[in-house]
Formats: sequence, C-alpha cells, structure tokens
Amino acid sequence: MFNDIGPLELVTIIVLAVLVFGPDKLPKVIQDVTRTIRKIREFSESAKQDIRSELGPEFKDFEFDDLNPKAFIRKQLDSDELGLKEIRSSFDLKEEMAEVTDAVNGRDRGASAASSAQLPSSSSTGGRVDMTKKPGESSTDDRPLFDADAT
Repeated sequence: MFNDIGPLELVTIIVLAVLVFGPDKLPKVIQDVTRTIRKIREFSESAKQDIRSELGPEFKDFEFDDLNPKAFIRKQLDSDELGLKEIRSSFDLKEEMAEVTDAVNGRDRGASAASSAQLPSSSSTGGRVDMTKKPGESSTDDRPLFDADAT
C-alpha cells in the first residue's frame, strides 16, 4: 500500500503524528486508523464477492485487476494462445521497410534484372510517373507502363 514512501518520509510522518496527537493519544489513533482500513478492505472484498456471484459461473476467473487496460493487455499477451511471440520474433519491421523503400526507389535488392528494369528509376525521372502515356506505348526510359485498372 505504501510502497512509494521512503524512509525519510516515514520518519517525517511519525514525527508529525507525535507532535499533532501527542505520545499518549498516538496508540489510540493508530488503532482507529488500522480498524478503519480493515473495515474498508472487508467492505471492498465483500463487494467483489457480490459482483462475482452476480456475474455467474462464466466469470468465475474474473479478476478486478483486469479492469486496468495495461494489466489486461499484458495478461492476454503473456498467455500467447495465438502464437504472437513467434510472429513477433519472425517479423523484422526494419527489413520489411527497407525492401519496400528499395522497391519504390527502384533499387535492386537481390532480385533479377528483369524485375529491376520494370521499377522506375528515381534518378532519371525525378520520382515522377508520366500518366499521359497510353498502355502499350513504348517508353524511352525504363519506366513502367500506366495501368488504368490500378487507379
């Protein structure tokens, strides 16, 4: 509950409690506070049990920590029922992006010479495609033909 309180803060709270309540009333105040915390915990546990019983048997493994989106997603990804870890490890985003960039820029990435001749050369055309040419019209530079069905 108080995991983020450091030793210096704890000492400061104790000193303030002694100064505010005095050494003779401090034990009774501590008992009252602990009793109140215990009652709040009991109330919250009974409310959780009531909710679980009202939801029915299909929600018997329901945890209230799952209502936190981060915890729910972490739990679902850790179960790995869909094989996401294998997919994640086999997929290299940088490599895929490099292949797409090379294909768009017309660079040959180990492909045959015929397939590289069909890709536009960004240095000769400035990255522009001539849309005025008709399909089947020969091109003096090695730009691909206009595909009317693709647009």
